[in-house]
Amino acid sequence: MFVDYLERGVLAGAIGGLAYGAYMALVANPLVGYMEDLAEAGSGHEHAHAADHAHAAGEHAHAAGDHAHAVSETTTALVSVGSGVLWGILLGGAFALAFYFLEPALPGRGSLKAYVLAGAGFLAVSVAPWLVLPPATPGADQAFDPTTRIAIYVGMMAVGTLVAAASIYGYGRGAARSRRVGVVTAAVPIVVLVAATSIAAPTIVDAGALPAALVTAFRGLTALSQAALWALVAGCFGWLQTRADVRAAAERHEDLLTSP
Repeated sequence: MFVDYLERGVLAGAIGGLAYGAYMALVANPLVGYMEDLAEAGSGHEHAHAADHAHAAGEHAHAAGDHAHAVSETTTALVSVGSGVLWGILLGGAFALAFYFLEPALPGRGSLKAYVLAGAGFLAVSVAPWLVLPPATPGADQAFDPTTRIAIYVGMMAVGTLVAAASIYGYGRGAARSRRVGVVTAAVPIVVLVAATSIAAPTIVDAGALPAALVTAFRGLTALSQAALWALVAGCFGWLQTRADVRAAAERHEDLLTSP
């Protein structure tokens, strides 16, 4: 059964990763290139550029600077799609492992459990760290060195995991009275996290010369793309899980009919 869960997770991740890679190639890479041009123009420095920009696959933002080598847009797109698929497979495999062990503790029925886990994962892996370290834009000024930022990110992932667990636990306790009470109870830890980081978190990322509206749109698009990836993985995994359950039930029914 464990292997079956893992196979479904990898397949769901591959589907979600393919969609995410297409988003990277068609939307994120051109947007980052445009923002790099704006950041460099706003800084007042002149740089020589090749016709194409090279972007590391899977990243939404790059530091402004000269590109030593130009790669074709086709190659960049292929790398983006490939890295998106690999990221999706990794995410889907981890999702399947978590679902295998946590399924009994997740609220809801059927495929709804997968969406609950996806929401918890998105909160822990992306939302909580971004409250302190929002997605960096081209030309952004970072207050700390990379090692410190990584430590902060990992620490906020741990905090996000605790908040997600508290929300799920709170929903289970509150839903014993009513679903409305469960939803309100589940929202309390998330609201506390957002409020605490808004008040106490220092400003670590300065967007630089880019327009504030463009920075907000970029960060919002980044968040939506990650949320869509989690939702797509959960949806595909839930569909595959339901399909497997139906097939198993049909096989059991057939065995009962054919048994003497």
